[in-house]
Amino acid sequence: MDRLPADALRSFTRKALRQVGVPEEDAAQIAALMIEADLQGSDGHGIFRLPQYIRRIQAGGVNPRPNIRIERSRAAMALVNGDNGMGHLAMRFAAQTAIQKARAAGAAWVGVRWSNHAGPASLYAKMPMREGMIGMYFAVGNANHLPPWGGVEMLLSTNPIAVAIPAGTEPPIVLDMATTVAAFGKVKTRAQRGETMPEGWMVDREGRPLTDPKRMDEGFLLPIGGYKGYGMALVFGILAGTLNRAAMGREVVDFNHDDATPTNTGQAILAIDVSAFEEMDSFKERIDALARDIRGSERMKGFERIFLPGEQSHARFVERGKLGIPVPPALLASLNGLGETLGIGKLA
Repeated sequence: MDRLPADALRSFTRKALRQVGVPEEDAAQIAALMIEADLQGSDGHGIFRLPQYIRRIQAGGVNPRPNIRIERSRAAMALVNGDNGMGHLAMRFAAQTAIQKARAAGAAWVGVRWSNHAGPASLYAKMPMREGMIGMYFAVGNANHLPPWGGVEMLLSTNPIAVAIPAGTEPPIVLDMATTVAAFGKVKTRAQRGETMPEGWMVDREGRPLTDPKRMDEGFLLPIGGYKGYGMALVFGILAGTLNRAAMGREVVDFNHDDATPTNTGQAILAIDVSAFEEMDSFKERIDALARDIRGSERMKGFERIFLPGEQSHARFVERGKLGIPVPPALLASLNGLGETLGIGKLA
């Protein structure tokens, strides 16, 4: 598998977006966030998605020049209209709004509607974290792959949550998870690489294990923790979708099969200013101590190390920043074909 420098992938992504009408500054911001996803190991949400994003812009499903704006606002909340622009832009705007309001109010909740797929949830939870805050992110997924518990009709999506907590000398604690056992992006990357899925990711409509990702349309994802994961998917979807007058349930557009219809994706971000509760240095010291205590606790037989949420992504970010981002042959061929079609040349 080839490893390519992050700068090369960012430049290619920016050029591709410019070719379909995205303004220069917006294209640079989207490219930076997409490649950040690859650096941290969220391979199903980075440059892997570029051909799909380009198709949707060209088909009219995404507005390349949105007027992203606040529709409703109070001291500690806002409702953002993404104007059907790229989700990366809408969520960056929402995170900045939440940070600004949380500085004044101590905490702020910002909902988003008329957005689009924005990549991994942790990208946006980490934005308040870098400003000395705890960030939380919720979203309605861009296709329904989960039925209600006991049903077979897919009315819910993977509806992820991310929480990012600042630390001192230890890596920050960053939880990023779908409410399904696996995110659908992981299924798609397995299919592209010709790999099988573990049992427990998907089942067919008869409840039998599905391990061939190329048969993904014959079944559905399984929720984490059984009925508890289903409950979380429902509640997170209400917070990110229904509350914001965004798509939820039957209203969700499957962007994997429909490039032309706006998705009205719903998302939400919560920023909590740590300094409203205590001194930042003291908080970070206690998070560091907690992290070291958990990591150093007695291990079960067969486990070499106890990890905290986000530790492995942090290590991957450092490693890929030095050695480059792995790009599978099938993805590289797809990107090179896209580059030739758009007239920006091959990536490699």
